[in-house]
Amino acid sequence: MNNTHNWKKTFAIIWSGQFFSTLSSSIVGFAVVFWLSTETGSAEVLAYAMIAVLLPFIILGLFTGVYVDRWDRKRTMILADSFVALCSAALGILFYLDITPLWLIYILLALRSAGSAFHVPAMQASVPLLAPESELMRIAGINQMIQSISNIAGPALGAILISLLDMTYVMMLDVLGAIIACTSLLFVVIPNPEKKEDVEPDVWLEIKEGIRHLFMNKGITYLMLAVIGITFFIVPISALYPLMTTSYFGGNAYQMGLVETAWGIGMLVGGAFLSLKFMKTANKVLSMNIVAIGLGITYWIMGVLPTSGFVLFVLLTAISGIAGSVYWSSFTVILQTKIDPAALGRVFSIYDSVSLLPTIPGLLATGLIAERIGLLNAFIIAGVATLIIGIIALFVPAIQELGRSTKGSKE
Repeated sequence: MNNTHNWKKTFAIIWSGQFFSTLSSSIVGFAVVFWLSTETGSAEVLAYAMIAVLLPFIILGLFTGVYVDRWDRKRTMILADSFVALCSAALGILFYLDITPLWLIYILLALRSAGSAFHVPAMQASVPLLAPESELMRIAGINQMIQSISNIAGPALGAILISLLDMTYVMMLDVLGAIIACTSLLFVVIPNPEKKEDVEPDVWLEIKEGIRHLFMNKGITYLMLAVIGITFFIVPISALYPLMTTSYFGGNAYQMGLVETAWGIGMLVGGAFLSLKFMKTANKVLSMNIVAIGLGITYWIMGVLPTSGFVLFVLLTAISGIAGSVYWSSFTVILQTKIDPAALGRVFSIYDSVSLLPTIPGLLATGLIAERIGLLNAFIIAGVATLIIGIIALFVPAIQELGRSTKGSKE
């Protein structure tokens, strides 16, 4: 069923467009966060902005996969990118008219994310139909590198552009990025899995079917629980990074940018590591669990740093970026190799929903965490919890068995 002979050419075209799209989105994301920071100076406002971005993935994630698995995947990606561009254009117009109530910005951020909630599972579900299974880890690594380069360059370019241009023009960059991404997709053929009979989808029945695919393998089920647990502790902590930099270390905007860049460089190194040849035949589950233990230790050390330890904090941020890149990308590849391609859209969208849902209470409580628990204690708790989850997952028989089955790949 897979037509994977020209996969390198296909991905070269897709990646060229996606690079401009992710870079422009990174610039716009930094610009909006910078604007919110300077206008409000509130960590809670930043947390609410992050919730606005995550909620569409959580709510729509249960349903988008049903349609992604039925619709033409290339057309879905083009329409989703176009919708994101439309939302960015609307934000640009609001900034031009100086109509910037926070609630309206939250709504448009949520709508941009809604477009991504269709694009992301459509792209992830298409990968196994475009390339040989033996190359999936390498592709995940290159995808991660593209994302990481955007995360590094985005804030830097965003800071320069904000000083030179009005927010309206910065937002329009996202429109240009989407146009380039959509154009590149026009030049590739993305196969679709065998379609169901041409009838209206029974959404709830197909959601149940997607859940069944996700939970039919005990190893995947238990490993996913570990991934959800670690995501629960790590994502809310990421909202505290700016506060940690400014409040605890006494840093400024430059130091905030340095931490952001260190994270991006770490993700880039992690992506490069994933694309190495030996990772094709590595035990991906064992790699994930070892990395989780390292990630837990990294966050624990962050929580015991003295106020003079900012340089070490930046270094540890880069290390956590490497670990995070390897951990979550490896799980994506495991799903791509173990789940029927016809159900992958549903599986990825359901997984996105289930894994992100527990992070919302943590994000809502960022102000409470900073004030009551304390920034350092929050890092320590997240580190210890991640360490414990990694150790437990290392010894669960079903997870070990899944790991043995990920060693080596079919050509």
